[in-house]
Amino acid sequence: MPIKHPNLHLERINGAIPAWRARISGADLQPICHAVRDGGGRLLALWGSDEREQGNGFVLHVVLVKETGLVCLSVALSAGQPVYPDISRIFPVANRMQRAAYDLLGIYASESQDHRQWLRHAAWPDDSFPLRKDFDEAASRSDELDSYPFVQVEGQGVHEIPVGPVHAGIIEPGHFRFSVVGEKVLRLEERLGYTHKGIEKRFESMTLQQGARLAGRVSGDSTVAYAWAYAMAAESIANIRPPDRALWLRALFLERERIANHLGDLGYLGNDVAFSFGFAQFWILKEQVLRNNGALFGHRYLMDSVIPGGVAVDLSTEGKRVLEQECIMLEQQVHILRSIYEEHAGVQDRFIGAGRVEPKLAAQLGLCGLAGRASSQAWDCRVQFPCAPYDRLDVQMAMHRNGDVAARVTLRFDELFESLRLQRDIMVNLIGGDELARTLNQLPAHGFGIGMVEGWRGEVMVAIQTDGEGHLDRVHPHDPSWQNWPVLEHAIMDNIVPDFPLINKSFNLSYSGHDL
Repeated sequence: MPIKHPNLHLERINGAIPAWRARISGADLQPICHAVRDGGGRLLALWGSDEREQGNGFVLHVVLVKETGLVCLSVALSAGQPVYPDISRIFPVANRMQRAAYDLLGIYASESQDHRQWLRHAAWPDDSFPLRKDFDEAASRSDELDSYPFVQVEGQGVHEIPVGPVHAGIIEPGHFRFSVVGEKVLRLEERLGYTHKGIEKRFESMTLQQGARLAGRVSGDSTVAYAWAYAMAAESIANIRPPDRALWLRALFLERERIANHLGDLGYLGNDVAFSFGFAQFWILKEQVLRNNGALFGHRYLMDSVIPGGVAVDLSTEGKRVLEQECIMLEQQVHILRSIYEEHAGVQDRFIGAGRVEPKLAAQLGLCGLAGRASSQAWDCRVQFPCAPYDRLDVQMAMHRNGDVAARVTLRFDELFESLRLQRDIMVNLIGGDELARTLNQLPAHGFGIGMVEGWRGEVMVAIQTDGEGHLDRVHPHDPSWQNWPVLEHAIMDNIVPDFPLINKSFNLSYSGHDL
């Protein structure tokens, strides 16, 4: 059992990873969160659901993680006044999740010191909540202006630099409010949510298969991770296990997604320190990976390759040879490029010390994924909670303690080489069997399942609830960027404004995965 508490009665909700669910009262929420935090655990996700039609009022869901597993705490709230105890003083990362839960569902964190709108942006009236079942979109138009109360920093010589929400190129919108003295950053305050797409509401009208396609498009650079987490949640509700070959192929796709993104980021990080040679060389390598994906699996970014019950595409014997040659080429080229980066004085001068997040602060703020491991946070789902076939792959977790841009670059190199090794091991085990998927068209009624996968950015989680007929009733996708965007505000402090693009890219967080 991951958590011990006298009022905690756990039921297993996932056979692939150690995950439980417990229904608790609001009075027990804070004590349990305190116990998890004091035991080295952290908050993974927080969201709400409208279950008034089932007579349950509103329900708050809080997923906590310890090394022994994860637990979803479900707290029943009043249908009239859905209020629950604030947990942002225990887990600071809960702040924006709580604000988003209010904007979308109208459930309120009492005693919280920050109730500013987070996702609404005056797109709907203040007293209207899109994720309620009785939400009337046609009657919920809003013409009011949106005035967001940014925190003001005062003092002699302090001025503000607003950046965004509209950015150059095709980057998604986000607003960054810098308070600076000269070029030194005293404070950064972010505001996101400009691309709110109504994804969670859209799930409610979809079939299981349609939902799988949408899940894979929550954040396009993590399509495999989201599709796998969605499929895992569905399979846990249906109590089915995909064929072995499908599981090996899922791992292959996930590692290829990691490889492609690390290659792209290493190029961008070179570009942000005016080292265009690195940008060009890494993107040549990424382009080759994407072209092989398109030729072998039908999509450059592997969209729709993972489906509930298994996978939709296979790897041929000739395809294995192509990927084996690709592994050899990438190892040779990336070793050379790594030595160039590490021996380039100008590159290292910009990388070392920039955007440092000390391990103590990283733990306090819940920094996760690659950025967390660069600050001594030893969390990787493939290691702690290895679902098949990772339980047979012996993943070597890359770690660093310096927590700066240089550390996050080092982690990308280390993880890239580890993914190449894993890809080889996966192909060795990809033998025999031609079954790619088990039939899964409908889920059981009143089901609840959670799937979690270690994407290239960090933990991707998807929770699914079904109604009395087995249809999708509530689907909540959670991106690791929810944890890491607030930490970026701390990482830029005491750095200079021109280093922000570099520090920001060293995290490379998702706007889309945050703005559901």
